[in-house]
Amino acid sequence: MMDHRIIARGLLSFVCASQGVATLAIDLNRTHATNPLWVKHARFHVVWQTISVFILSAIEVALVWWPGHWIEQRFYLAMILAGVPMLGFLAAFAFRKAYGGALSDPNGIPPLRVAIAGKILRVDLNLAAELVALIALGAIFAIYRL
Repeated sequence: MMDHRIIARGLLSFVCASQGVATLAIDLNRTHATNPLWVKHARFHVVWQTISVFILSAIEVALVWWPGHWIEQRFYLAMILAGVPMLGFLAAFAFRKAYGGALSDPNGIPPLRVAIAGKILRVDLNLAAELVALIALGAIFAIYRL
């Protein structure tokens, strides 16, 4: 039988690695970093943020699996670091009206349209992914603490 802490470490590594790779895939393409309709300075910032999240993700995975002392402390540190970009996203989401931001761009990835009880609900996939990832971090924490 596999130890619950190994399972939690594997799941945390998956979340961390997914966060880094997904950010590269989503942001370094024609809808973001190379979008000719975006201001050059905005493109610079998205590339900076994307590379920073990718590097942070690699550090998080290393913290989880690096052999040696302080395994538990490194696990929790990796978990906190993984949550930082998610919380940053939620802060940007919460304050988007103050700075004129939007969750999607007309020439980017549109929100998912879901029909519920005859009503069309528009779901932003970024917001959904961030919320799922935060819930996953909570579940991973619970698994680790068993």
